[in-house]
Amino acid sequence: MLKFTTAGESHGRALVAIVEGLPAGLPVDPELIDSELRRRQLGYGRGGRMKIERDHAEILTGVRHGLTLGSPLTLQIENKDWPNWTDVMAAEVRELAPEKSRRLTRPRPGHADLAGGLKYDVRDLRNILERASARETTARVACGALAKQLLAVFGVEIRSHVIQLGGIPDQPLELTWNQIKNIPDDAPLHCADDEAQQRMIALIDETRHKGDTLGGIFEVVARGVVPGLGSHTSWDLKLDGLLAQAVMSIPAVKAVAIGAGAEASSLPGSEVHDEIAYNAETREFIRETNRAGGLEGGITNGEEIRVRGHLKPLSTLRRALRSVDIDTKEEEAAAFERSDVTAVPAAGVIGESMVALVLAGAMREKFGGDSIGEMKRNFEGYREQLRGY
Repeated sequence: MLKFTTAGESHGRALVAIVEGLPAGLPVDPELIDSELRRRQLGYGRGGRMKIERDHAEILTGVRHGLTLGSPLTLQIENKDWPNWTDVMAAEVRELAPEKSRRLTRPRPGHADLAGGLKYDVRDLRNILERASARETTARVACGALAKQLLAVFGVEIRSHVIQLGGIPDQPLELTWNQIKNIPDDAPLHCADDEAQQRMIALIDETRHKGDTLGGIFEVVARGVVPGLGSHTSWDLKLDGLLAQAVMSIPAVKAVAIGAGAEASSLPGSEVHDEIAYNAETREFIRETNRAGGLEGGITNGEEIRVRGHLKPLSTLRRALRSVDIDTKEEEAAAFERSDVTAVPAAGVIGESMVALVLAGAMREKFGGDSIGEMKRNFEGYREQLRGY
């Protein structure tokens, strides 16, 4: 089974991740990991933190001479901002003057500050903020880069793009794989519609001036996934449920759609379900439409997997919302920490990582193998089974 865990605080010394379940002998390219980390930092509307961090993942364990060992793989990503926070975030006891403690008592609406403070009974909400911060997703992206390298061995590609931001365009974009693939790497919001993208940029500038934030929708598409991953046999094995949970876990995501999503609930079945045909040349079942988003009954059906994440506007506003000081119980403006105006393109990169980790986990569950060679043999045997069906 493939699993991962992350640790670390936003302004702590470093972020750490441990990935278990990768087969032995998988080639690992550290530059591909760093490339994914750089992609996460891009996007028009990002804040000052992106100018500080130059994320690099150091592999501490689990790889020798460029190949996985089959043992836990550990990654560490240094926080470049740490020197400015060594006393505030020290593990050892520190006696700090109140003005230097960076204690947080004014929770931000929409953030985990107050709910976490109540749950963990802490009077300094920085204890919650530091781990709830989206900075944690840096470690997830590094783990996702490893999952992508495993999936690539089996012909799976994953991409994301912004299909709506701040209500622009009126209807989310519907694009083919090739249209998504052809989005330039330097597209400021990684949106295929340049006219819509320019309108988004203008809205971001206007919103920044107002001290506000914006949300939007990103789509993740996985191509080349074989049918048969996941299962219909138990609720917790359904792959659509696992994908929805993974994408919903991304900070600020408030809704997840697979395929036609919410749209499907208002249409007749004849306009929702994908009719089945057979391609005798390739010996595979095909569908001319993909409203199911590549999943039926919790199982992949061989079509592209399409997952959308709906991102709310970020919770930290420069023009702070009303809040209450947890000590005095008096009304005050919410605290302000460095923040972005929007982070929808970055959320798409994080979404790719989460989808990759779920799919890689499903591949490991189905095809097993202690080594990449054994896993590939099992995979090819299954492909033969499919061709003979």
